Amino acid sequence: MKSMTTAPLDLYFHLSILDFALVEPRIRSPYAAFCVLAVFVTLLFLSGALSRRKLSKPNEEIDETGNLGKYRNLRVLKNQHETAAILSNLVDKDGAGAWPPKANHDSWPAALKPYKDIYLQCVPLLPAADPSTDDDVNQQRRGKYRSLMRKLLHERINVAEVEKIMKAVEAGNWNSCPRDVYNAVYCCIAVCRHAYRWGTIPVVKVAQLEKIVEFPHALNVPWPYLQRSFGVEADSGNNTANVLHNFDEKGDRVYKINVGMSDVITSSEDTFFRMFYDLEVLAFPIYYDMVQANICFEKGDKEMCLRYLESITFRVRHLLMIFYQNLTESRVSHSIWLSYIQGFQGWGVGRFIDGEYVKYDGLSGNHVLFFQALDAFLGMDRYLSDQNMDRYIPINQRELCISLKKNCFRNKLDGNQSVAIGEEIGKIVNHLKIFRAAHRARVMPYLEQPAPERLTMTAGKSVLETPDTKDPRAALKVLDDMLIVRLQQTI
Repeated sequence: MKSMTTAPLDLYFHLSILDFALVEPRIRSPYAAFCVLAVFVTLLFLSGALSRRKLSKPNEEIDETGNLGKYRNLRVLKNQHETAAILSNLVDKDGAGAWPPKANHDSWPAALKPYKDIYLQCVPLLPAADPSTDDDVNQQRRGKYRSLMRKLLHERINVAEVEKIMKAVEAGNWNSCPRDVYNAVYCCIAVCRHAYRWGTIPVVKVAQLEKIVEFPHALNVPWPYLQRSFGVEADSGNNTANVLHNFDEKGDRVYKINVGMSDVITSSEDTFFRMFYDLEVLAFPIYYDMVQANICFEKGDKEMCLRYLESITFRVRHLLMIFYQNLTESRVSHSIWLSYIQGFQGWGVGRFIDGEYVKYDGLSGNHVLFFQALDAFLGMDRYLSDQNMDRYIPINQRELCISLKKNCFRNKLDGNQSVAIGEEIGKIVNHLKIFRAAHRARVMPYLEQPAPERLTMTAGKSVLETPDTKDPRAALKVLDDMLIVRLQQTI
């Protein structure tokens, strides 16, 4: 992918974020619009002030195919630096030799192949073109879907053989299921569990009110093995399993949700999830540059450290374009996203563990590795609690962020060369701050869309509405407040 020249990129970047912020229905008065414009001009001024030095391109074009050399270099550096070793481990283990992770959805052991066939056979029953507000109708739909999946799993899955493979992998025998295949299986069983949990899309109230779901034996047996392998604890899926692993080696998304629905629904779904995959494609060179910047700073080579920081600044700008260009009404429909895209990734049920009811949530944008890693590199405290990190973020991703935070050098800057380094870090922070301000303006209209078939919820926070909630928009205040707090913490 060829990079744009710096000047057109500057113009497009600033026009994009202005359009991103001035979106209806958040701006409801001339005064409000004036305030947003004032904030934008201020941010633009700060961006200019931080850009006294010309923004440098990285040494090579932004090209995801160039990562092979970076993988090799990390294997050399792993004995020299902790973060290099962790990133290399993430690539070689969780990623099956690449990042984003490889997922082989075709060459599966015979005992595991039926899972994919069953998902694809059942999925046309999942979405409803005309969602109902009638609980009985919705329960009938859900019962039909769950009954078919249970029947097919019982008939086609040899659970003993599946567990045999899972045990072999857990014991370190990857010959029985290579890592790229294991990633794809993880995805398939995760999306089967999410599909069974809801039983119909859009998500409906009667499903949201469930507290415990009895999953088929064939979905329960392999799940603990898969979760232990990635070091996560939740009954629900996660961004790695449900999103990143859902792209095959050709870059095609395998397990779709809204099969047979209208073009606007299917194209919105594809665009939304591809954003998060493409984000990690562009993120890996940034992770590599973070490692190199840390190594150079620790060696006292501040000139090279600055060059890697300039590369990070350049790449972050390109990466954020993924959101500016795609999270728009024309690419991801406001009226479609809430009902047909977001809901499937939610969870909101649990089980009793040692006599205590434990509820799990679904996927969240806060689970995305790039934003966690960038916050850590910049020395910011993370948003997620320890408990939620353990539940939803694979351990090798957690370890990477811990190491980046530990090796942050922002508070160690001194001397003339450190001034330039501090200014470059300021540019990166500024890009992130602008993005978070704009993102708040853009995401709320998606969440405020009417969905009478369901209670107000987000995938990552589950149901937000209570019987006492008079205005569904009031239930979203907790999310809006969280976005404000995270923006304030971006310094």
